[in-house]
Amino acid sequence: MFKQLSALLTCLTISVIAHAQETFPQNGAYDDRPGRYAFTNANIVVDSKTTILKGTMLIENGIIREVGKQVKIPAGTVVMNLKEKYIYPSLIDLDSDYGMPEVRRERPAGGRQTPQLESSKKGAFGWNQAIQPENDASLIFTPDAKKAEELRKIGFGTVLIHPHDGIVRGNGAVVTLTDEAANKALLKRKASAHFSFSKGSSSQTYPSSTMGVVALLRQNYYDADWYAKTEKAKETNLSLEAFNQIKTLPSFFETNDKYSIIRADKVGDEFGIQYIIKGGGDEYQRLKEIKATKATLILPLQFPEAYDVADPWDADLVSVAQLKHWELAPKNPSEVAKAEIPFAFTVSGMKNKADFWKNIKTAIEYGLPKEKALEALTTIPASLIKAEGQVGSLKSGLLANFIITSGDLFGKDNVIYENWIQGKQFVLSAMNAPDVRGTYALSVNNQPAGKLQVTGAPDKPEYKITVQDSVKITPKVILSDKLLTITYQPDKNAGTTRLTGWIAGNGLAGEGVLPNGNVVPWVATLSEKYQQAIAKDTAVAKVKETGPVYYPFVGFGNETLPVAETVLIKNATIWTNEKEGILQNADVLVQNGKITKVGKALSSPSGAKTIDGTGKHLTSGIIDEHSHIALFTINEGGQTSSAEVRMSDVINPDDVNIYRQLAGGVTTSHLLHGSANSIGGQSALIKLKWGASQSQMLIPEVKTIKFALGENVKQSNWGDVVRTRFPQTRMGVEQVFFDHFLRAKDYAAQWKTYNANSKKQTGNAPRRDIELDALAEILASERFITCHSYVQSEINMLMHVADSLNFKINTFTHILEGYKLADKMAKRGIGGSTFGDWWAYKMEVKEAIPYNAALMYHEGVTVAINSDDAEMARRLNQEAAKTVEYGGVPEEEAWKMVTLNPAKLLHIDNRLGSVKAGKDADLVLWNAHPLSIYARPEFTMVEGAVYFDRKKDEEKQKTMAVERERLIQKMLGDKAEGKPTQKPQASQPKMWHCEDIVGVHTEHETAH
Repeated sequence: MFKQLSALLTCLTISVIAHAQETFPQNGAYDDRPGRYAFTNANIVVDSKTTILKGTMLIENGIIREVGKQVKIPAGTVVMNLKEKYIYPSLIDLDSDYGMPEVRRERPAGGRQTPQLESSKKGAFGWNQAIQPENDASLIFTPDAKKAEELRKIGFGTVLIHPHDGIVRGNGAVVTLTDEAANKALLKRKASAHFSFSKGSSSQTYPSSTMGVVALLRQNYYDADWYAKTEKAKETNLSLEAFNQIKTLPSFFETNDKYSIIRADKVGDEFGIQYIIKGGGDEYQRLKEIKATKATLILPLQFPEAYDVADPWDADLVSVAQLKHWELAPKNPSEVAKAEIPFAFTVSGMKNKADFWKNIKTAIEYGLPKEKALEALTTIPASLIKAEGQVGSLKSGLLANFIITSGDLFGKDNVIYENWIQGKQFVLSAMNAPDVRGTYALSVNNQPAGKLQVTGAPDKPEYKITVQDSVKITPKVILSDKLLTITYQPDKNAGTTRLTGWIAGNGLAGEGVLPNGNVVPWVATLSEKYQQAIAKDTAVAKVKETGPVYYPFVGFGNETLPVAETVLIKNATIWTNEKEGILQNADVLVQNGKITKVGKALSSPSGAKTIDGTGKHLTSGIIDEHSHIALFTINEGGQTSSAEVRMSDVINPDDVNIYRQLAGGVTTSHLLHGSANSIGGQSALIKLKWGASQSQMLIPEVKTIKFALGENVKQSNWGDVVRTRFPQTRMGVEQVFFDHFLRAKDYAAQWKTYNANSKKQTGNAPRRDIELDALAEILASERFITCHSYVQSEINMLMHVADSLNFKINTFTHILEGYKLADKMAKRGIGGSTFGDWWAYKMEVKEAIPYNAALMYHEGVTVAINSDDAEMARRLNQEAAKTVEYGGVPEEEAWKMVTLNPAKLLHIDNRLGSVKAGKDADLVLWNAHPLSIYARPEFTMVEGAVYFDRKKDEEKQKTMAVERERLIQKMLGDKAEGKPTQKPQASQPKMWHCEDIVGVHTEHETAH
């Protein structure tokens, strides 16, 4: 019964295809033949697991009717004997812009553009132009003959298309690369939903950062859910309606690096969506974390070219990370396969699509199994778009989308002869072209003229003529069907000989014209058949060797991550920051990442590592209360409040400043949003675990947020062209706080009422607003404010606002005029996080003094010394020492300003900031008094694992120099072989400061 039903469905499908265009009139005589072809004596690769040798495939009306060994061929069928050539399914690409309109973003000719705060899109759509779920690829698809031909040539028959524009890009469509009308090419509309971290063509001000993109996307999900369920909607929003329609489709997310993959998956997890994620080709650098996302990947096949490092000065411009990525990028597909992460390939992003097969074969040379490569181009992409019943394999009932090849699809000399799409033939290379390869004895005018050697691929033969036993000449040859023309110069001074002829038996023959004009006969007699070189052991191909992966993937990275050890540090001077004060000749025992004992003459547990601390000082790790390291971007300046954005979304574990600051004794950094707006983003607190993942570094339970006062937030000093965004005055800044907190109070009250209602109904729930969520947490004392501040009047203003609206300011940071109102801060329990001696770098700090920290301390303010600078953070111990010089702060109290006090301000003093049993083993062993300018860490430990060791650092530098030179020599070898190279470009890691803004249109575009 099942077989009968299957046969009936197949017939119905064939009938539908056969009559699909009957609604279209045709000018001329109709060809109603069924398009029935039988391909016999073929090696048919049904899929990666099934190959039928010397089989037959029957197609009719663009559909595969039958595949097998014993296929009955109906009368009237065109039979093509493939003589053991191969048939493979045509390839599928899931990230194509084929047939889509070009995306253009209007930009001003020069300088900044006037901020565009609202959408300029006409119609009842959403408020942000970068959110375009209403885009429907099937409605704007126009076949592109040139692009279709380009893709057909390399074996593709089907593509998933979508407009590559915006954060939410709308729905995609599945189309074939036939040369017929759009209605024939379109297989499936609304096949997928598409997302990215790029604004695309939107010139709207918000979002201006990657974390802003994440927040906007998250809010859009919440809004769409509310819009679908609420009974109180006040608007018609076509964008939200469209979003609710596409969010159930297979969802594809375009990213450009390993951390963006993790970031995208985090968004998906929040809303119960498993994205299919296009990566950037560096997945091998964080395979464990990427595997944990459970995402299927789409991998690009663009590998970096070697750098031209012949000039040593040019070579110095290339980082270790760039050198190693060049070597390891071709290994990425094999490493992803080895990790058992499902993936598909795409040609998207390739500069030259003709390099596709070269790069696939390179990936195979680096260990990618051929069957995985085939799956990534056929069955996996078909299943991801739920089109496995149409394309991706060669089974009865599927579309006749297939390619005919000379042999193994991934073989060195393989030729793709034909690409059939929906049963229509596209000839790429002459399938039955004569194979003239071999060695011939050449005779011209009945006289020996040398030896003709023909090598290369059957469809691209290469010719050499050897005369006088040693002189080799490369002739110009045109071979068309069985006719050929050979033009060469036997002697540089003898002129050109032109031979025209044909294939005759086992040789070549014809007539030629000598340089003197005489017409003479010529013949080339085959003396030796061409023997193709065969690998000695094709079953166990030797995989190309590469260097190790570093964690993180930069210079000074680790081949293996540090692990917590049991360590006994003996006879050190211990700065406890507790009531015990400074202990002389004391010991500390570390077990399982914690400090377990502090005292004298401690016994060493079995297996413990003992470190002699004689003459050295042991302290808790330095905590930097105000830092901008380890971030991809720091400001979301598109709106006056960005409380919805999270710095945790843009943590950069590859920032070398993490390692440098470990070398300065820093173990914890409070990563703040910048000061582009009055209400900034949610901060992130991280442990400096060099080489660990983003989630392993993060201390998630600490909830803080950045506010700002002063010039930066007004943006009125950015020039007349940008004087649009509110506020433009310090009075306006005050109003921003009042307005937002009044809204937050009302918002919190709505949710309180709703949650208290025993009969609460989803349709009556308030709209979830992630910006107001953060402000409501402040009102509930669940999130703590760190406020960028300078001037006394504004500091007073914000304290007044907080008093009026009953919320608390946790910390004023910078606070360079804190000495003027320290008594008021102390009365309210507000901390001060300041600099050691920065002043006079702008008008707002002209009244700053180096005694600021000391004066606040003497008034009872909890004072921290922060860096706000990647370089200064390496010397925070010296910055703390300045408070002893300027103001006579006791040494122990000065040391607390970079350890225990910031821990208190961050509400983590229960686990950090002092050397006490039960606290995290974040410890630094100094070679001298920690407040000395001569002090430097011997090692820095985080949770019992040593992340910086001065002796090992010296070894790392030597290892890095050796690895660097190995890679440079390897690159020089590529250049010597004539492989393409690229010129090194100078680049510097970004040292962020409060006012820095980076856009999201391209990876490193600087907007300000």
